[in-house]
Order: sequence, then C-alpha cells, then structure tokens
Amino acid sequence: MSDSPFDGRKDFIFRPDPFYNETGVGGEGMVRHIDSELQGVKDLALQMGGSVEKTFEHACAGVLSRDTKAIDQVHKHESRINDLQILIDEACVNLLAKQAPVARDLRLVIAITKINTDLERMGDQSVNIALSARDLFKEHPQVVLPVEIKRMIEEVRGMVRSVLDAFSRRDVELSHQVLSQDDAVDDLRDKLVRDMKTQMKSNPDQIEVGLGFIMIAKNLERMADHATNIAEEVIYLATGNDVRHGHSVSVNS
Repeated sequence: MSDSPFDGRKDFIFRPDPFYNETGVGGEGMVRHIDSELQGVKDLALQMGGSVEKTFEHACAGVLSRDTKAIDQVHKHESRINDLQILIDEACVNLLAKQAPVARDLRLVIAITKINTDLERMGDQSVNIALSARDLFKEHPQVVLPVEIKRMIEEVRGMVRSVLDAFSRRDVELSHQVLSQDDAVDDLRDKLVRDMKTQMKSNPDQIEVGLGFIMIAKNLERMADHATNIAEEVIYLATGNDVRHGHSVSVNS
C-alpha cells in the first residue's frame, strides 16, 4: 500500500509537466516517483488558482453590477480555497519529509508553499471586496461607482488571469508583464483615495460612501500585490532568480 499523500484523492488529475524530464535521468525511460507527487501538488495549486479567479469574478460582479447573488457565491468558493490551502500544505510537508527533494524539486515545493499563502489571501481579499460592496450599495443604492474602481478591477482581473497562466506554463515574460502592471494599480488607488478625501472634506454626508470606496480600492490593490508575489515566485521557479524588492539574485540549481 502506497504512502503517497495523494492516494484516494479524486479531485485532481495528474498531467504531464514539461518542466520535468519524462524520460528520467539520462534518458533511460524511467520516471522518478517524486515527479508524479510534485505534479500532484502543482495540480492542486492550479485548482486553487481557478477557485481564486472564480471568487474574484463574483466579487467584481458584486461591485460592477451590484449583484447580490454573485456576492453570496463568494463565500462558497472561498471555503473551497481554504480547504485546498490545508491540503496543499499537508502535501508539501509530506513531500519534504518523505522525498527529501533537492535542487529544482525543492525550489518547486518552496515556491508552491509561498504561492499557496498568496492564493488564500487573495480569496480573503475577494471576500472583503464583496462585503464592502454589499454594505455600501445597501445603504447607498444610487451611488455612482468611481471610474478608478472600474479601471482597477479591469487591471487586477488581467493580473490574476495572467499570473495563473504564467504559473501553469512557467512563463517568465508573462510574469514580468504582471509585475509591470502593479504600478498602474497603485496609481489608480492613490488617485481614488485623494478624490474621496477631497469629497469627504467638502461634503461630510459622503464620508460613509468615501470610506466604502477606499476600502474596495485598498483590497483591489492588495489583490494586485499578491498577484505580484506569485509572479516573482514563478520567475524564481523558472530561472532561479530572486527578483523580490527589485533585486536579482541567482541560485544554483
């Protein structure tokens, strides 16, 4: 009986991963046992990413369309994200303890543990966005959505979609594109905050509205930050270069 952490799991499918040499060391046609377990962990992370994207889309619908049903769906998907976070953590611990991965295998496990944390927090941010929108529109149903919020949603949607694709394909170029989008999101948040502060000073009756939009903008900006973190991990995973904080440090593996 196998002691693999994935035995009995029916909610993901192993798929070939071009990152690994399917012919084994030296091209002798032998696949390492650890490869299937590593692929299983990656598949779980991709499932989690898909749940994050769905959760965020429902949150965006809650903001853009004031769709209360979409907001209700956020909690359903966020619960799935939490379950997958625990499952991925357990799988990574088992891999480290039983397989003792080294070099690029260890780099993959470490990257996935970090990505796992960012994905879970993106689920939390989606919930925060949805709840802020629900409370705001319930009290102020006729309020006009600032253009900066609409543009932030468009930018962050693209970042989330791109970074999940980059992780799936270990696409370094696409990861750098995600990093470059973060500044635009920050600029939009800053402008929104300035505008809302000006509005609240001149019209105290709009304080609740202004604070609501600021909360949504800040949570969108945090979504972008987590997407950026994942993009940095993808670059590290694919190249061994640590580009966090503007640095570029290469590791040997």
